[in-house]
Amino acid sequence: MKLAMIGFGQAGGKILDRFLEHDKRTGSSVVRAAVAVNTAKADLMGLENVPKENRVLIGQSRVKGHGVGADNELGAEIAEEDIDEVQGAIDSIPVHEVDAFLVIAGLGGGTGSGGSPVIARHLKRIYTEPVYGLGVLPAGDEGGIYTLNAARSFQTFVREVDNLLVFDNDAWRKTGESMQSGYDKINDEIVTRFSILFGAGEVNPGSEVGESVVDSSEIINTLGGGGVSTVGYAAESVEEEKSGGGGLLSRFTGGDEPELDSANTTNRITSLVRKAALGRLTLPCEIDGAERALLVTAGPSKFLNRKGIERGRKWLEEQTGSMEVRGGDYPVESSGQVAAVVLLSGVSNVPRIKELQQIAVEAQDNIDDIKQESEENLQDLVEDDDDELEPLF
Repeated sequence: MKLAMIGFGQAGGKILDRFLEHDKRTGSSVVRAAVAVNTAKADLMGLENVPKENRVLIGQSRVKGHGVGADNELGAEIAEEDIDEVQGAIDSIPVHEVDAFLVIAGLGGGTGSGGSPVIARHLKRIYTEPVYGLGVLPAGDEGGIYTLNAARSFQTFVREVDNLLVFDNDAWRKTGESMQSGYDKINDEIVTRFSILFGAGEVNPGSEVGESVVDSSEIINTLGGGGVSTVGYAAESVEEEKSGGGGLLSRFTGGDEPELDSANTTNRITSLVRKAALGRLTLPCEIDGAERALLVTAGPSKFLNRKGIERGRKWLEEQTGSMEVRGGDYPVESSGQVAAVVLLSGVSNVPRIKELQQIAVEAQDNIDDIKQESEENLQDLVEDDDDELEPLF
């Protein structure tokens, strides 16, 4: 699947940059075009892989390149005002060569959480290609304002895109881990999962073609019902199984036989599918009730067993209760792993979203109380001054 990616804000730009680095390193071709948008000049300058001509600084007349300071209402206003500058960069995208747009943003800050729904709405008005969002929720320890921003942005973003893929930092940050180190690892996790998902079906010349290829239309159909999506991932190394006569290799060849043991390769895939779906999802949720699902298995073609893929797909049908479960393989001959990626779309039983909304309501109440108290204190101060001072006129 070929995507035009737009990274909005600091987190969005960094994740976009990591996608481009992954494409260069692996020879993948997921990112057909990339645009980074920010109100902070320093964040744009820190990007390494986004072409300089595709880095768009907005809001210069209002914030002078210093960012919006976690004010997502200001971020939305600036995105609206400077939408033509963003469109100028998008005009260079060969839209006829892309299958969809992906707007990437952290939902806790100001520029990304405020601007990403604005650009998504703009893209949907102009183009016929699907517009998806990749929204990153802030960790609980990042502060109340970020939680409030995320709750507001989530509600708006999910309405403006054809589907919102969500990654929850709260489920991935490790205790005691530095913020920078934690976010670097999180960005790697995001790119690993979504590169396999969106890379399925993209075959370079001379590459192996899968038995049951997942193409872009199947991804689009899985995401097409709208709502919120989460992605699971599990992988197992197969590097030691490529050569040798007996020992470890005999588990798959039955001694010195040249063919892999079909039962073992089948069992590995079905096990990986279960780990991916029931393990750590990008957005933790109950998979029962997911409206649609897609299974992608990736790795060297000789380890991608069609029977295992079919069993994994049927197991997902049973677990989700959905009849819309698609599946296929994505051969990557250079990989030392077999991986399973499970996309669950239209999920509804998501405790984190419910918690986020509740915290946001409480935070808004606190903000209103503080604002009222501040106004009362200011009024008292002014009245005290009136009692003590002679008027100027």
